[in-house]
Amino acid sequence: MGIFTRFSDIISSNINAILDKAEDPEKLIRLMIREMEDTLVEIKAACAGAMASSKKVQRQLDTLHDGIHYWEEKAELAIKKGRDNLAREALVEKRRYTRRMDGLESEIAEHNLLIEQYQDDIRQLEDKLKSARDKQRMLVQRHIHANRKKQAQEEIRRVDSSEAMMKFDELENRIERMEADADLVNFGKRTALEAEFDTLGLDEEIENELQALKTPVSKEDETQSSD
Repeated sequence: MGIFTRFSDIISSNINAILDKAEDPEKLIRLMIREMEDTLVEIKAACAGAMASSKKVQRQLDTLHDGIHYWEEKAELAIKKGRDNLAREALVEKRRYTRRMDGLESEIAEHNLLIEQYQDDIRQLEDKLKSARDKQRMLVQRHIHANRKKQAQEEIRRVDSSEAMMKFDELENRIERMEADADLVNFGKRTALEAEFDTLGLDEEIENELQALKTPVSKEDETQSSD
């Protein structure tokens, strides 16, 4: 079943208002576009038919115009030859062509008016169709964005779950243990520079102790020497 019942329904429709009330806007806009496209094809076909008819009538008008000119020349020729009766018959034939031409001119005027109406309908419908297609692209983009947002939210909820957090905690503990193990590799070991300074301190301590031992002996020697 179509969304629109006639061309005027399409032109007067408020696409946004229709879609706002729809349960499935994307499906509805596809149906609207399809119906607009079908209607556009029908109007273009009708316009093409009217244009073809107009051209046919125009060819008939051209033929009648040539006939009018022909019988007018024949009437002038008959007058020159003094054949008034023959001239009258030529003018009667000319009048017959003229009357037929007047009728066809009214007909072609109606065809041209119909063509203009069709062309105006086509322009309006193409504008409406463009608007619907723009709306469809926007709905598609919104749908894609909504799906991506939904996926992101689901991923966030998954990461925030207790199971995921436990895995993160386990990973953090493993990293901390690895860092501690690395710190213990060189724990208690002194660098060569530190060992060298320790040696200097030890040498100084030994020298001091040596001097302390030598001092009493020196004093004893001095005493003996004075005796």
